[in-house]
Amino acid sequence: MREITLSQAVNEALAEEMRRDERVFILGEDVAEAGTPFKVLSGLVEEFGPARVRDTPIAEPGFMGLAVGAAMTGMRPVVDLMFGDFLFLIMDQLCNQAAKTHYMSGGKLNVPLVVRTNLGATRRSAAQHSQSLHALVAHIPGLKVALPSSAYEAKGLLKTAIRDDNPVVIFEDKLMYQEKAGVPEGEYLIPLGEAQVLREGGDITLIGTSSMRQVCEAAADRLAAEGISAEVIDPRSLVPLDEATLLASAKKTSRVIVVDEGHQSYGVTGEIAARLNEKAFYHLDAPVLRLGAMDVPVPFSPALEDLTVPTPDRVAAMARRLCAGELIHAA
Repeated sequence: MREITLSQAVNEALAEEMRRDERVFILGEDVAEAGTPFKVLSGLVEEFGPARVRDTPIAEPGFMGLAVGAAMTGMRPVVDLMFGDFLFLIMDQLCNQAAKTHYMSGGKLNVPLVVRTNLGATRRSAAQHSQSLHALVAHIPGLKVALPSSAYEAKGLLKTAIRDDNPVVIFEDKLMYQEKAGVPEGEYLIPLGEAQVLREGGDITLIGTSSMRQVCEAAADRLAAEGISAEVIDPRSLVPLDEATLLASAKKTSRVIVVDEGHQSYGVTGEIAARLNEKAFYHLDAPVLRLGAMDVPVPFSPALEDLTVPTPDRVAAMARRLCAGELIHAA
């Protein structure tokens, strides 16, 4: 097990799948010579050539439409969407075409494509390049949605997504590209819909998506110093969602906080909390609480931007009050 960055893990996953299956190709803005603004795809065009690592014009609806057509006719495109905020530009092709084709063709057609994009604030990129919009696509039947939380998850989930016969959207936290984690040298896959219990605990469950996994782990460290045992779970994918693992933990600890970097209203935290409140109600000592980003456009000001997203201190404070029986409603 060697340690590599999340960026290297994504690059490896793409290279391995392109060597394994000649139908796999990449398209998007600045994916070839530039290797994307985050340099995630560096070196791939040298190995596979510009026909399979294909730079596109600045026309997201156009190249997303091309990818849908290519997938319907037997290819396996990987669309590199430079920023997750650009999802708004491809919603018709992704949500009205790719997501519905299998259903509307009576199962005769598949759209096996992957959209790789990102999420996350605190990079000082202002309101149009800092959003976490994964709840938007998780709302659409026919799409699968994954959120890797480290280099290990990034490689395993991406390889699985490329082999899936359904459209899959993968959101990587843009602040994590240079963070390292242990990644096996041999091939491995991580199934979609399989959560990971990262830390066992008995007093409270902390569910954290994407980089909120690390926020929850840091909060658990703070709580452990005070004698509070927190279980930490990374769902790894939203669609499908591993309800069984989440419910088992909720029933064991009887208290749950769900943490996600998307806006709190109408989002991922609300959906997971609702399912646990409905299906584990008689096992809970308190309502499932949730902590998401503030319902405001992401500020450019560093001082203000840092206030908008969940932090370990805020998670630990909420958990402390929940375990003490003080908190009835989410703050």
